[in-house]
Amino acid sequence: YYYKTDVATLIAQRLEPTLSLAALTIAIAVLVAVPLGVLAAWRFGSRIARVTRASVLETLGEDYIRTARAKGLPEKAVLMRHALANAAVPIVTVIGIGIALLIGGVVVTESVYAIPGLGRLTVDAVLARDFPTIQGVILLFSVVYVLVNLAVDLSYVFFDPRIR
Repeated sequence: YYYKTDVATLIAQRLEPTLSLAALTIAIAVLVAVPLGVLAAWRFGSRIARVTRASVLETLGEDYIRTARAKGLPEKAVLMRHALANAAVPIVTVIGIGIALLIGGVVVTESVYAIPGLGRLTVDAVLARDFPTIQGVILLFSVVYVLVNLAVDLSYVFFDPRIR
């Protein structure tokens, strides 16, 4: 071994900076893009904003939206409670894909900015030809990718009860 320690210890040491970077990035993307997408659908970006706009526009043409408006609900309530709630499945899918793409992006980001996370560990292991470390990190990235996609698929039930 190049690092003279087991791979699990190396991964545990480098996991926190990587998770912090990933969580901050996704939080900013979601907090900015979803409201902009709703605003864009209501009045007229990023991928999440485009998908949000398209989903909300499609949902706004449904019968239950017309019924909610006919009942006299305020437009904000119609948008938030009915339109956005029912348009959430494609939005969650795009967010899940973004999280999965972020896994690959940490390698570049951590290397460029010298952040001592899993991405930098991967690059250092490749340069040192430390195959057990490379295998461990790639296995972790793969497991996280599969778990994120599984969580996204399972979350569809909460957003759309028709999916069972």
